[in-house]
Amino acid sequence: MDLLCSFTDLLLETCPAAAETKNAQPTSGSVRVIRRHGVRYLVIGGVAAVIHGVPRATFDLDMLVEASRGNAERLLQALIEAGFGTATLTNVEDLLSHEITVLLDRVRIDVQTSTPGLVFQDAWERRVTIQYQGQAFQVVSLQDLIASKKASGRPVDLEDVRLLSLRAEEGH
Repeated sequence: MDLLCSFTDLLLETCPAAAETKNAQPTSGSVRVIRRHGVRYLVIGGVAAVIHGVPRATFDLDMLVEASRGNAERLLQALIEAGFGTATLTNVEDLLSHEITVLLDRVRIDVQTSTPGLVFQDAWERRVTIQYQGQAFQVVSLQDLIASKKASGRPVDLEDVRLLSLRAEEGH
């Protein structure tokens, strides 16, 4: 599987408890497929919180994607090419008509076409590009992550807001 495996590596490296809890195994992979297909995405949710310094476990990858027909086509092509069999169970129309599409293969990916507190284009302009194991990842900015988590209102997200706000105050 040559897609998003580096996210798994990053998660397991920054949060070893995830490996112990879920018996996950680090895999060597990259985002070459998604980048080659030109998919516009942002890492959001728990993985973004970990990247921005929140010490917590998360077991899925939340991606906010540009909700355009062309981007959805490229995303599904990339996921299929990367071996995500569940991507063959949906189509562009279904992906675009739902706020969240869950793809569950070796890694759970929640593909979101919208998320509370964010507008994709605005968040895209403020995105942070991080490098990990020679790969570039597009991650939601710290301020946008805080706004999104506040808007969701879930207890785990509000705790993330508290910790992320401390990071923002420290100038990270």
